[in-house]
Amino acid sequence: MKKVAVIQDMSSFGKCSLTAAMPVLSVMGMQAVPLPTAILTAQTGYSSFYCEDLTSRMDYFMDEWSKLGASFDGIHTGFVTGKEQIDNIFRFLGVFHSTDTTLLVDPVMGDHGEVYKMFTGDLLERMKELVKCADIITPNVTECCLLTGLSFERMQSYQHEIDYIQVLEEAGQQLQQATGAKVIITGLNPPTAAGKRYVGNMFVDAERSFHSIRDYNGESYSGTGDLFASVIMGGMMRGQDLVESMKLAETFLAAAIEATSKEQVPREAGVHFEQFLRMLL
Repeated sequence: MKKVAVIQDMSSFGKCSLTAAMPVLSVMGMQAVPLPTAILTAQTGYSSFYCEDLTSRMDYFMDEWSKLGASFDGIHTGFVTGKEQIDNIFRFLGVFHSTDTTLLVDPVMGDHGEVYKMFTGDLLERMKELVKCADIITPNVTECCLLTGLSFERMQSYQHEIDYIQVLEEAGQQLQQATGAKVIITGLNPPTAAGKRYVGNMFVDAERSFHSIRDYNGESYSGTGDLFASVIMGGMMRGQDLVESMKLAETFLAAAIEATSKEQVPREAGVHFEQFLRMLL
């Protein structure tokens, strides 16, 4: 059984980060090995939460796993609390990342044009270095803008889908060329006529680009990006084509979001994805 080290936080409520990644990777046939960057009573979108930052504890995991002679087929990084944790990730990669290890970096920094509470300029600069080590990067549109310098406001000003897609594709190509990684940009919201709304994702590598768009119900939930990235990681471990994995992730999330929306679940609580995990077998 392939093993994937998952380096991100554990939030008790919110169905995100480790509580999203571990069941997805498990049902897809991998052993998910967690290295928690923080433990939270609830994800940061809740009105109140307690966070225990584990920056000073991350080295213990590396040391103990080294004693065990552990090795990993994949490494999946997500939410970090600051640049110091990225420094710890670099040390982790120095020990456990080999030419046979697939590294997926989800550069969690913001969404919907807003940065998250832990964001700093130092974090961004260190994240730009981390994505250069990755085999695949899964930024949302906001994070793609942060990594490339593209203006999010400019993205929102376009009146035609073709202009929006073209500029975002150029940003994806810029990121791909700067890192050598395959890039999947999530959460596309292109402008449309007649009041309709769409959501989608874009794949970019050195040879091709591909984007898919589907109807959008306007709902946004905690953890969907983590679930998406985890399906991509699982697909890579199974040797699937990345575009095929992207389509699988979209179908899985669309079903979960539709069911969650019908139940009028608060967005911070995350999606009811558990009943749809069988789609990933």
